[in-house]
Amino acid sequence: MSETMASSFWGPVTSSTEWCEKNYTHSSYIAEYYNTISNIPCILLALIGLINAMRQRFEKRFSVLHISNMILSVGSMLFHATLRHVQQQGDETPMVWEMLLYIYVLYSPDWHYRSTMPTFLFLYGAGFAIVHALVRFGIVFKLHYIGLCLLCIPRMYKYYIHTIDIAARRLAKLYVATISLGSLCWLLDRLFCRQLTNWYIYPQGHAWWHVLMGFNSYFANTFLMFCRAQQLEWNPKVVRLFGVFPYVKIKKPKKQ
Repeated sequence: MSETMASSFWGPVTSSTEWCEKNYTHSSYIAEYYNTISNIPCILLALIGLINAMRQRFEKRFSVLHISNMILSVGSMLFHATLRHVQQQGDETPMVWEMLLYIYVLYSPDWHYRSTMPTFLFLYGAGFAIVHALVRFGIVFKLHYIGLCLLCIPRMYKYYIHTIDIAARRLAKLYVATISLGSLCWLLDRLFCRQLTNWYIYPQGHAWWHVLMGFNSYFANTFLMFCRAQQLEWNPKVVRLFGVFPYVKIKKPKKQ
């Protein structure tokens, strides 16, 4: 296989962002091979979370949250496979929608006006999608996304300090560890692209970002499911599949 394929199925790059991985090195149908396939673990983890949420009849918000993780991963696959502008929007718009969902899940239990929050978040998400379809954002999108992420941190910290269960607190720590390590991989890949591509084996920093963020989303969702189950007095417990993989098991009162 040559270092770069002579032709590409998708044509020239039209996205506003192109990552460090060399294009079309493995297939004429996939622009960034490792950045594309690294989304597969994210989809599988979200599917596991969705099955658990549906099987135990958690609130629908958690099923929607897991589905949004899957949609985001599929959008990311299409973007990195094509490097086209339309597919870039299919990656970035779900990123914003997903963070709006997290804001709803985090803040809605204590929100007294039940209809105002989902209505506002829906209109905000729809408005962003329309504007994003008309305007190419660069650094503005990244700053906007970081701002939405920062809005979630105080609430996550509040849930953490009010959680006594050791296994649940460990999920929160894994959430912090994966997002920290993933962000480091993302930054190193962006800042030292030229140097890293000259290594004998390119470390695929952005692909590792995808994998780590897949685990990060799973740990975040599982921790939030535990906290919400506690609020509803469903007697949650973090158990491990095959002694390794954590998930939340609940025992609802008979009246529910």
